[in-house]
Amino acid sequence: MKAFVFTDKGLERYAGRFVWLSINTEAAENAAFLKRYPIPALPTMLVIDPKKDAVTMRFVGGATVPQLSKMLDGVTAKTQSPADELLSKGDALASDGKNEEALPLYEQALAKAPKGWRNFGRAAEALVVTSSLAGKSEACADRAAELYPQLKGTPSGANVAATGLSCAAGLDEKLTKRADLLKTLEAATKEAFADPNLKIAADDRSGMYMSLLDAREAARDQEGVEDLTEQWSEFLDAEAAKAKSPTQRTVFDSHRLTAYLNLGAPEKAIPMLEQSEKDFPNDYNPPARLAVAYKAMKQYDKALAASDRAMKHVYGPRKLIVMSTRADIYEAMGDKAAAKKIVEEMIAYAKALPESQRSERRIASLEKKLATMQ
Repeated sequence: MKAFVFTDKGLERYAGRFVWLSINTEAAENAAFLKRYPIPALPTMLVIDPKKDAVTMRFVGGATVPQLSKMLDGVTAKTQSPADELLSKGDALASDGKNEEALPLYEQALAKAPKGWRNFGRAAEALVVTSSLAGKSEACADRAAELYPQLKGTPSGANVAATGLSCAAGLDEKLTKRADLLKTLEAATKEAFADPNLKIAADDRSGMYMSLLDAREAARDQEGVEDLTEQWSEFLDAEAAKAKSPTQRTVFDSHRLTAYLNLGAPEKAIPMLEQSEKDFPNDYNPPARLAVAYKAMKQYDKALAASDRAMKHVYGPRKLIVMSTRADIYEAMGDKAAAKKIVEEMIAYAKALPESQRSERRIASLEKKLATMQ
């Protein structure tokens, strides 16, 4: 979004209507904001009414310039239908972290939607994504399958299908309707993916590859997984090659690394990550990813050196990810004492984070891991 969307001149017309604000969710100084407005995933876009100090729109995920423009125009529209008001109330609750309370409002908004309602797609996405965030995978998949036919041929339809597909892939195999949901949503995702008239952001299309991979893995289709991963890797390489700046190119680093790792070719990531570290010497991401790649290559000294460089720049909750990779490197080297020490440090660090950045689930998971290392 930052590299491809917010730089677009087409958004200049909103300069007098909105004040743009980017929040670094890792920075401790933003803890109070995050406590007031929890961010469940990145990217998340909020429109906040300064007079009411309340969220009037919330959108989780990426968007193209036309999608974002449509959402912003809807927020400032003079006429608001009952469905618009319900959607806004749902967004406010979801923004407060009250996902389960938001779901009925999203359902009501869809039920009351007037013919041709401009926000139908956004409401459908909100319902499906929030169901997923609330851990209601079955409802997420069910509603995605029901809503997709009404959204066919739109970016919202693509997002609903892909999100629902990932939810279906995560369902218990004993659930009778799981197979039908997977079949329906995989077909819908493929249909949206292949639509030549559908304009979808490259990172969203990459996310669709990931959902399709979830489906092939759920089907235990190893050959299909490998073929699709090859296609995904080629797509990402092509998009990175088209990038007009280092900032745009590095948008694809994370997914490219994942694809290379899944292909058993982590060495392919080294040149791109070395270039990214050169272009952004103060960013922890390139060396942190290099540590992962070198670990997969069993070049542990290089992995630790890259981890050292990442540790100099990382902060906030993301520091735990870098530390986790570091512990894994030591474990792979057979140095259990060093790995255990890092896990102990991770627990202390995780407990010291501000409330809005602290995850009790993560702390419990680390403590469980430490217990197995005794």
